[in-house]
Amino acid sequence: MCLICERIEMIKSEINPYFVKELETGYVVIGDHQHFKGYTIFLCKQHVTELHDLPKDFRDKHLSEMADVSKAVSVAFFAEKMNIESLGNGDGHLHWHLFPRKFDDLGNYGHNGKGPVWWLPFEEMYADEKRISGQALEQMKQQLLSELKN
Repeated sequence: MCLICERIEMIKSEINPYFVKELETGYVVIGDHQHFKGYTIFLCKQHVTELHDLPKDFRDKHLSEMADVSKAVSVAFFAEKMNIESLGNGDGHLHWHLFPRKFDDLGNYGHNGKGPVWWLPFEEMYADEKRISGQALEQMKQQLLSELKN
């Protein structure tokens, strides 16, 4: 079983602490590391590697829901810009990374603080002190859930 499928099974078993909301085509979860505050992942319910592998009607609905999640993340976490990516090189199950961005959130790693999130060193983005849990996680989940209901 792939990592994304395992996380979906945790959601279904009600043991995934990062789970925010189930939509028709996917699951919204807060990213477990929060260098970019509000980082969210949208997990596709169907186990496919590529977007074009989804049936057209499901794909269209999935993209529409992903756009809705992006808007909710943007509003909930006061994004100045949204970065949305579906990479799949590490986990070959379709999922979206939604990063709410601020002007200077890359600090010295970007050109004038600007650039893709992946310019940030991996060790910094996924440092232990960036892992979210407890009350801070619950607050972020409620902020996002509030916007997803609109």
